[in-house]
Amino acid sequence: MTRLVLQLSVILIVAKLMGYFFSRYLKQPKVLGELVAGMIIGPYALGAVKLPLVHAAMFPLPEGNGVVPITPELYGIATLASIVLLFQAGLETNLPLFIRYSAIGTIVGLGGVVISFVLGDLLVVAAGFAESFMNPEALFMGAVSTATSVGITASILSEKRKISSPEGVTILAGAVLDDILGVIILAVVVGISKLGGNNGVNWGGIAVIAGKAFGFWLVCTVLGILLAPRITLILKWFRSSDLVVSTSFGLALMLAGISEKAGLAMIIGAYVVGLSLSQTDVVDEIHEGLNTIHQFLVPVFFCVMGMMVDFSTLGGVALFGVLFSIAAVFAKMVGCGGAAWISAFNLRGAVRIGSGMLPRGEVTLIIAGVGLSSGVISSELFGVSIMTIFVASVIAPLLLSKSLEGGSGVRKRISGIREEHLRNVDLDFPSEQVAHFMRIRIEQAFKNEEFFVHRLNREKGISYLRKDNIVVSMAQHDSKLILSTDAEDERLVRFIVLEEILELKDLLASAQKMKSPDSMGTDLLAALFNDEEKSG
Repeated sequence: MTRLVLQLSVILIVAKLMGYFFSRYLKQPKVLGELVAGMIIGPYALGAVKLPLVHAAMFPLPEGNGVVPITPELYGIATLASIVLLFQAGLETNLPLFIRYSAIGTIVGLGGVVISFVLGDLLVVAAGFAESFMNPEALFMGAVSTATSVGITASILSEKRKISSPEGVTILAGAVLDDILGVIILAVVVGISKLGGNNGVNWGGIAVIAGKAFGFWLVCTVLGILLAPRITLILKWFRSSDLVVSTSFGLALMLAGISEKAGLAMIIGAYVVGLSLSQTDVVDEIHEGLNTIHQFLVPVFFCVMGMMVDFSTLGGVALFGVLFSIAAVFAKMVGCGGAAWISAFNLRGAVRIGSGMLPRGEVTLIIAGVGLSSGVISSELFGVSIMTIFVASVIAPLLLSKSLEGGSGVRKRISGIREEHLRNVDLDFPSEQVAHFMRIRIEQAFKNEEFFVHRLNREKGISYLRKDNIVVSMAQHDSKLILSTDAEDERLVRFIVLEEILELKDLLASAQKMKSPDSMGTDLLAALFNDEEKSG
């Protein structure tokens, strides 16, 4: 336990510092910095160096021939972190948005998943890492290249005021499908890998596994969505936010364990519970309640994943890693961008959508980690997966930012998406703190009007507000708030915001009756000096 505590202390400090450095100075996602931190302090680098005071290495390789180069205790914490990650990913899934733009989003998401999976699988076979398309090694690497991490894309779209554009909503809807298909593909691949053997393809067994995986996900999701409002209604009766958060996470852990017992991956059950609760009115409360444990566990997860990169094995696969990363970028550009171009977008719009679907992140890393820990993929292929995440996450912001310049990306009118009728409501405030305060109040005002609030990016202040067919996006840019909606809904949005501004006026009027800050400060100091004089 002493060793585990010391390891966690080093991981948290180094991972947080590297994440801050990458985010603040390199303008890259914190995830990349946390991965690099793991590579630096891991058992294949500085972690193997014996320290003078303890006369032992901080992260020595475990004894034996295990496929995971860290202790079981540390890996267990990383596994718990992966459950938290996928549970929160489910909570953040904007299912109504996906349903509203399901037609075009399905085409884009499906195109990207199919092309990425097939190309990734075939490359592994061509490089000699697997004997056939249906080998578990090839299937895992195909699954690794499918998932999209939309957090980076959402930030860029918000900064460019394009999050409610046809390209923006299509990317967001396609990313939802990517996550869902990625989880199902992982379930099928895990099941196939357990069949074992490379002598021929057992199509009957594969069909059973695929049916079980899809059936488990579908049944649990449908039941979860139907039962979630009743479960939360019971929990709210206790009037305890702690109880709501803890019980919800307990359900995620329970279904994660059941998923593993059913021969699937734990993260599938966690994702299903999050997806089911995403449409309830306590979703934001659950998300806020998990924020502390998220801040602690998630850096540990990414750092531990970085520790698993064996540098000694990368030399022989460096060229393949570059080719696989380029192919992963190409597959999303062709699969998602091509599908968008065929359906309703011109070349400019297709490039925007393809670029927005490029980033890889949490789901990709979890799939690769499951493959490594189960012994299906080698440390070489795991290193290739890490390289793919780096390349895609660095290239995507550059391509997307450049492609958003210029005119419309729509070739023909898309049902439900009316770019020419979008209207912005801009609000300027004296400071960033005041804008943040008003963003929270406006979100609550929309909640009071029975809007569902979905926060795409908490750090960047990007939210979606939805009620029936009314969709409003809200983003904070320093001291400015920008709300975007259809022209026919603009009056309602302005009315809700106006009501909140008038309430703020009453709040400020009552605040003026307070003593001035200088006077209050003088009173506080005077009381302090009086106490010191009495005690002196």
